[in-house]
Amino acid sequence: MIVRRSLAGFVVGIVFGIGLAVSKMANPEKVLAFLNLASDWDPSLLFVMGAATTVAFAGHRWVTNSAPLFEAKHHLPTARRIDYRLILGAILFGIGWGLAGYCPGPAITGLSGGAVEPFVFVVAMVGGSQLVRVITES
Repeated sequence: MIVRRSLAGFVVGIVFGIGLAVSKMANPEKVLAFLNLASDWDPSLLFVMGAATTVAFAGHRWVTNSAPLFEAKHHLPTARRIDYRLILGAILFGIGWGLAGYCPGPAITGLSGGAVEPFVFVVAMVGGSQLVRVITES
């Protein structure tokens, strides 16, 4: 069971990574051009996000109306509260994305290109996550 679940996760991750590469979402210049509304705005990633949102919506509807393949029950989030941690996290995520041109998925995909920038970003992302964990558990 664990092997099938791990294999399924691996396959989905590969498909996701290929999608990021094909759509150029792993290219920080492309992403920064999308985020730059002041000049030379590139709206093409709107189509990528729209397609991803449509697929995610349909997939979520399908998954929640069917039995899970590798678990006894679904493990869906139950939190509905918007608190300061969610808002602060979203702000920090947006600042990091805007400064670096990477968010976590594309940064990990970018590791395969051999460039230093995604490596530095991923190390900083993991380090920041661990720092927050240490601070909040203290």
